[in-house]
Amino acid sequence: MRGTNIEHKLQKSKNKNASSLDILDEVQQILNKHSLKDEQISKQLGSKSNFRENDFDFDLLETDKIFHIDQIKEICIDYRLRFLNSSYFKGKIPQEAISKIKQLEAAHNTKIKGFKIMAPSKLFKLEDKDDPLLFAPIGNDYYYLIHKWGNDLHPLRKLFAWPFKNIANLGLVVLLISYLATLLVPEGLFSKKNTTAEFWIIYFFMFKCIASIVIFYGFALGKNFNPAIWKSKYFNA
Repeated sequence: MRGTNIEHKLQKSKNKNASSLDILDEVQQILNKHSLKDEQISKQLGSKSNFRENDFDFDLLETDKIFHIDQIKEICIDYRLRFLNSSYFKGKIPQEAISKIKQLEAAHNTKIKGFKIMAPSKLFKLEDKDDPLLFAPIGNDYYYLIHKWGNDLHPLRKLFAWPFKNIANLGLVVLLISYLATLLVPEGLFSKKNTTAEFWIIYFFMFKCIASIVIFYGFALGKNFNPAIWKSKYFNA
């Protein structure tokens, strides 16, 4: 007895049901349908509409991916990130994210609109390697996390962003840097005998110099504190 060639059986079954041209036409229709769907999603990602609610089936949503706007705001302020409409995002949204959107739309039988992205400010102007997060609005200031891509943020980013949370934090950092800079001034540079009064005079001079640089940098480049920029679409907010 000869062995059974399963490939031949499969080809025989296919020939019974449809011709090769019919199969190619069917596959082409499926590919065209998926391509059209991708174009529609890409167009929606680039739309500037401020859609605030999508018709999700809440029984199908994963609760660990639902976030309130206050939670998003807190993270944006801590790490100096922005939470803006996806149309302002200048990086490339990966195909995996678009695939997840298609899966969500099919599962919830709806078209998702109003996409938002959380990312560092620079990613809304040029491509980079940090990690954007793609959200869709659910309603009542809740958002659903669809996809995250790229690398993780630098582990010290929160520490670097801390001075820019408010003017008090920035003032403390300037005072600390001024103190450290004063300690680096060699003894006897201005007089033969070091005194406490001389130390504080140098410290005050260092503080004025560093504070002037910080203020000039802030005004010249249009920088602002984290709470003021996390939802701003302007570069010099």
